[in-house]
Amino acid sequence: MKIAFVGKGGSGKTTLSSLFVAYLAGAGRPVLAIDADINQHLAVALGATEEEALAWPTLGDNMALIKDHLRGDNPRIPDAASMIKTTPPGRGSRLVRPFEDNPIFAACFRQLGGVRLGVTGQFDEDDLGVKCYHSKVGAAELLLNHMVDVDGEYVVMDMTAGADAFASGLFTRFDVTFLVCEPTVRSVGVYRQYADYARDFGVRLVVVGNKVTDDEDVEFLREQVGEALLGWMSASRHVRAAERGAARPISELEPANLSTLRAMHAAVDAEQRDWARYQRQAVEFHLRNAQAWAGAELASQVDPEFVLGPQVVV
Repeated sequence: MKIAFVGKGGSGKTTLSSLFVAYLAGAGRPVLAIDADINQHLAVALGATEEEALAWPTLGDNMALIKDHLRGDNPRIPDAASMIKTTPPGRGSRLVRPFEDNPIFAACFRQLGGVRLGVTGQFDEDDLGVKCYHSKVGAAELLLNHMVDVDGEYVVMDMTAGADAFASGLFTRFDVTFLVCEPTVRSVGVYRQYADYARDFGVRLVVVGNKVTDDEDVEFLREQVGEALLGWMSASRHVRAAERGAARPISELEPANLSTLRAMHAAVDAEQRDWARYQRQAVEFHLRNAQAWAGAELASQVDPEFVLGPQVVV
């Protein structure tokens, strides 16, 4: 199952995604996590030191390797340079499973607390005025387009904040998108913007309240987001300790907050992916990009007879 965390900047998106990842790993579930936020803090939230996080290999720096591996011997893709971030898989493409061993995972991912973690990479001074952040996130999009995961496997992505998450087709790659929402007008406004964008694409958008302090906060969220509200996270000594560098086992999280994580897990497990729609949306956004900026000839990369799914993994 593929899961995304989105929300307003400062809403606690990375904190909640790290808690959910730790919860799954603590329950013995296999988890692959990807930090795709422009501010790369997921590794530290999961227990890495600042020095370890800065030394983490990145997907963005290994785009050529990723393309070369994924294209396999797909006859529609003559070389790695021909691929763009939206290139969909077809017959001959090399598909990946989230917990296999392959050159991409060897180069870009490391183990941390029972979790396989990858990061898209920092947006640094060399990128200013030259690139947009999607040049790095595109590596993650290409990887997810070629990834076959099944029930009981969890791929969790911490997305960039705000509506920028909708600037590519990446937002359609998830079975559940958790929107982290503070009990404020601004945070609710971001939810409404997301809901408007997501509505036409069948995106399963679920709201989790954060920084909730009292019943008035809960009532505000219920009034503003209605049935989309799954649960909420209250003030947490566990989280404050982690932010001070004193990480505690996830089992020591406050019972009410643990209950919210359990509800999130149940919501994810209740979803069933439509692989035909998954492939169709990948093709749709590739054709949009080909027409808008990449060159209409890239439409020839689409294999109309191919549908991604467990049935094509040897």
